[in-house]
Amino acid sequence: MRSKTLRGLLAAALATAGLAALPHEAQAATPGPKTVTATLFQWKYDSVAKACTDQLGPAGYGWVEVSPATEHIQGPQWWTSYQPVSYRIAGRLGDRAAFKRMVDTCHAAGVKVVADAVINHMSAGSGTGTGGSSYTKYDYPGYYQSQDFHSCRTDITNYGDRYNVQNCELVGLSDLNTGSEYVRNKIAGYLNDLVSLGVDGLRIDAAKHISATDVAAIKSRLSNTGTYWVQEVIHGDGEAVQPTEYTGIGDVDEFRYGRDLKRMFQNEKLAYLSNFGESWGYLSGSKARTFVDNWDTERNGSTLTYKNGADYTLANVFMLAHPYGSPNVYSGYEFTDHDAGPPNGGTVNACYSDGWKCQHNWRQISNMVGFRNAVAGTALTDWWSNGNDAIAFGRGNKGFVAINHEGGSITQTFQTSLPAGTYCDVQHGNRTSGGGCTGPTYRVGSDGRFTATIGSNDAVALYVG
Repeated sequence: MRSKTLRGLLAAALATAGLAALPHEAQAATPGPKTVTATLFQWKYDSVAKACTDQLGPAGYGWVEVSPATEHIQGPQWWTSYQPVSYRIAGRLGDRAAFKRMVDTCHAAGVKVVADAVINHMSAGSGTGTGGSSYTKYDYPGYYQSQDFHSCRTDITNYGDRYNVQNCELVGLSDLNTGSEYVRNKIAGYLNDLVSLGVDGLRIDAAKHISATDVAAIKSRLSNTGTYWVQEVIHGDGEAVQPTEYTGIGDVDEFRYGRDLKRMFQNEKLAYLSNFGESWGYLSGSKARTFVDNWDTERNGSTLTYKNGADYTLANVFMLAHPYGSPNVYSGYEFTDHDAGPPNGGTVNACYSDGWKCQHNWRQISNMVGFRNAVAGTALTDWWSNGNDAIAFGRGNKGFVAINHEGGSITQTFQTSLPAGTYCDVQHGNRTSGGGCTGPTYRVGSDGRFTATIGSNDAVALYVG
């Protein structure tokens, strides 16, 4: 959940509704040979299961992140999922049985599951939850009472003050006292329940608002110490709480990455990306999860979104080709206002219908997942640019990508480290069994060179299979 930008909108809605790092070239953050995550935001669990079988598994995605699995406040807005009222799996997106079916189905497709977990806070009001539980802001029968929340009962107002950020209330949400052993054990019980259902990873929402000491104490109670752990800690210049405090616990979402890609693609030059990554002041690539956008940033305008057309598509192509960090492809839905909830309550009858954008399945993005898997463990090589908005680079002797963000086409002979051979351009076609291609191919000579004409706002991507 975005720390600052939801405050006014959520308050209004509620008023009316009542460690040591390895070089990033050598290791991505998510464990295993398939490192790309797809976040299917606000998809029902049954729809996620189908996507794992039909799209994510075949494309080579290693992970799928799903929206929070807790009972939450009622309402159609997306952010109701981020106001839990119990730790039962009884929300808009499906019940416990549906969640378990989803995990098992995704595993059968070779896709691991990351569950978005809301443990910093509960709700901001009172009522009856999506599973029938009654609650008030500081009383959740069977879970928490007033003494289990921090004593600061006012909104966070000063991000330069650590106490204010980690003990007061994020947009009016009751802030759990995560320093309490009772609270830590309750939260760990919820997370361990998810793990018992087969969840492979946990994304800790609003981790910035929980002290790193408390986060570590909660993680230490996990029944499976190998569970992947990634934390939402939004970087802010000069703020009291910084993402580096959490890298010893697990991975961290690198928000600067998406912000800077928007700046490069819309206002500056792609040529500036030649040293992109840690040298820009980012987290170690072995601890960073990268993304072009997520549900908060697409609404507050800090990153590119599907509404930005080719800028957005090419930024995703760049992310999946570039070695820094561990990519997370966001897949959401059309929205006309900040609060818009999922179409059909989260049921995806088909991609590209009812407002579902299915970015994870766009060929230019989806086919780069196979590229990413094929080039794993290789460094960036053979960088080229025209000094402006056309760039190209290789990944060792395994892959090569060229991106043209100019206003017209370019023709260029590229020097690569690829072995001689004929390669399928996966930006415009799909590889087929037996080494075929449904689209254009390029011949790389014995000198590692090939020539291509690339249209405006287009790309070429080749990799060894």
